[in-house]
Amino acid sequence: MRKFIAAPRAAVASAIVALAVLVYLSVHTGVVQDSRFGDEVFFISRLPRTLAVLLSGAGLAVGGLVMQMIVHNRFVEPNTTGTSEGAAIGLLISMIFFNQWPLFARMGFASLCAMLSMFAFIRLARALPFKDPLLLPLVGMIYAGILEAGMTFFAYQYELLQVLQVWTNGDFSAVLNGRYEWLWGCALLIALLYLLADQLSIIGMGEKASHSLGLNYRQLVVIGILLVAMMTAFIVSTVGMIAFLGLLVPNIVRRFCGDHLRQALPWVAWTGAALLLLCDLLARTVNAPYEIPVSLIYGTLGSGLFLFLLLKRGA
Repeated sequence: MRKFIAAPRAAVASAIVALAVLVYLSVHTGVVQDSRFGDEVFFISRLPRTLAVLLSGAGLAVGGLVMQMIVHNRFVEPNTTGTSEGAAIGLLISMIFFNQWPLFARMGFASLCAMLSMFAFIRLARALPFKDPLLLPLVGMIYAGILEAGMTFFAYQYELLQVLQVWTNGDFSAVLNGRYEWLWGCALLIALLYLLADQLSIIGMGEKASHSLGLNYRQLVVIGILLVAMMTAFIVSTVGMIAFLGLLVPNIVRRFCGDHLRQALPWVAWTGAALLLLCDLLARTVNAPYEIPVSLIYGTLGSGLFLFLLLKRGA
């Protein structure tokens, strides 16, 4: 750990090389029936897919990190607070009742629903009589399960179950040029969160500490939730939900970089992007030429690691 901190240049260089290798493997993995169409496949499918994976992985990991600072709990992320489900509910409602809306309006409505869902979870967390940090994510899973059951019922009533499955199962197989560009919004939101890194680090210390240092705690919480909700809506509407990424990556990185967001956030973004790209490569090669949903690959890995973290924390 000391060597990691003492030699940031070597760590950064190694990270760049590792990510470059993963990107190279990603854009050169797959079957092309006719070599004459290799360039078209590269620019229409493989490059957009690789960029979508990188942006989604970085966005989910950073969103989880910021959410953990806001809620003051290391075991929360968009999928354990109902944020992802809230975004999916917003997309479902806009498709049922506001089908004439343009895409950006649906994104905005999904962001609003994701934000309201997270606010509701925070209110629920504050009302709980117990303060054990291990129980909060379990309550969040129950809360998210209730939301998912509700939207499944409405999707069934309006014959939209197949559409709902696209949002609830993370998959990059349908990503093409022209269908992923909203994910670049994640890069912008990550940059905004980096600019607010010092303030968000302070609110992670609690409301009293924030007020004593002259910060508007509630305003910063609202801003943080809004940015995370928008990022979640972009990802869910484009590639679907991917569980545990926003939980595991921040916990792993913070063991090495500490709790200061300005130092941890770039590494969280890199680790999330690289790990999701690695899982996507596995999803495309384990049963080639067929694909396994990347959410299945990462969900299997993530659930095991999540259980390990819970058991280690409780020991």
